[in-house]
Amino acid sequence: MGMAASQARFLGLTARKNNVEYEGQQVNQQRTVLGNETANYYNDLLGMSVPVPPSVDDYTKTVYSFEDGSLTNTITSMIAKGDGRYKVSYTSQWVDDFSVVSTASQIVSKSGSDYYVGSKELRLMGSPMAYRALLQKISDGSMSEGTQVYLNPSDGQYYSNVSKDAESGAWKYEDLYSAPEGYIIYNNTFNSAIKDEYLDTLSTDQRQKLAAEEAEYINMLVDEYGGTTDDWMVRYVKNTSTNTWNPIFTQKSVLDAAIYDEKTGASQSYINMYTIGSKKKTEEVKQVDALFEQDATGRIINVTLNPGQSDEVTYAVSTNTVTDQAKYDDAMNQYEYDKAQYDKTIQEVNAKIEIIQAEDKNLELRLKQLDTEQEAIQTEMDAVQKVIEKNTESSFKTFG
Repeated sequence: MGMAASQARFLGLTARKNNVEYEGQQVNQQRTVLGNETANYYNDLLGMSVPVPPSVDDYTKTVYSFEDGSLTNTITSMIAKGDGRYKVSYTSQWVDDFSVVSTASQIVSKSGSDYYVGSKELRLMGSPMAYRALLQKISDGSMSEGTQVYLNPSDGQYYSNVSKDAESGAWKYEDLYSAPEGYIIYNNTFNSAIKDEYLDTLSTDQRQKLAAEEAEYINMLVDEYGGTTDDWMVRYVKNTSTNTWNPIFTQKSVLDAAIYDEKTGASQSYINMYTIGSKKKTEEVKQVDALFEQDATGRIINVTLNPGQSDEVTYAVSTNTVTDQAKYDDAMNQYEYDKAQYDKTIQEVNAKIEIIQAEDKNLELRLKQLDTEQEAIQTEMDAVQKVIEKNTESSFKTFG
């Protein structure tokens, strides 16, 4: 090999070696970046809070209660005063057996302006009784046609004037604009074909009492479910086992707004119904003076309300441990959700770390290849260097 060729080869090897070294630096830089990413992921894992399941003890408390006839009183707060007395607040619960409550919803049928559940016609409360009473008075000549109809809830009596439709012959109540305070106005048209099995079983006195009772029903329904005093309808259903009649209520405005099948007249959705039943009611009593009596273990056994006053009264206290199961279940559901999210995040981070480790493994293999290539280049450069030295020595001897 000539001197020039050897020099050219050496320069080529030097350039190649520099390129290998540069690529190795780039690979190392990439591995450093991947290492930093891995460290960041591990730091994220270390910073995560591990979900802890709730303890039932956190949702369990000691409850003091005392009975007063049908009332169950539960103490909600006890604030100590300096003289050994307390200010207590408590809730009283009882069952009201004469309350309006929800009952099974029903499909309602519409025929003209009338509504039916099965074959039972719904009516505005009080209206058929007013109609029947007035019809009797008209038939015996004790009342003539006129304009106003209204009910006095205190005595269940109707005070009315009516008119007769010229075309249909049906008696009707004309529009009313005022009535004595406390009276209920009826503005409805009634037909003599109206049938009510329940009303047929009642005497005149019983119907008057029922009228007052229905006026109370109306007030209860308006207070509980809204609407107006002329917005509630009723039908009576016989309980064959007890031989009693139970009222079933519904709201006329809801019926008017419902959608009905054009062929069958049946409502396309179930309509809410209500009846008279039992309902648990609660009242809160706040900041009552009290003294507590304890046994030898420190457990409260008696409470005296309004001590030293004319209405002082003492009750035996029951002590119970109560767990708020609903709140505990909510906390457990939240824990399960948090744990699922935690496990999901761990899996996602581990998957990303595995990808980074695979990339780093490939870079490590590439770096070993570059090391092997660099060693080969260095070996060849050493050989070329020796050839160049030999050629140089030979050239100096020739010209020496």
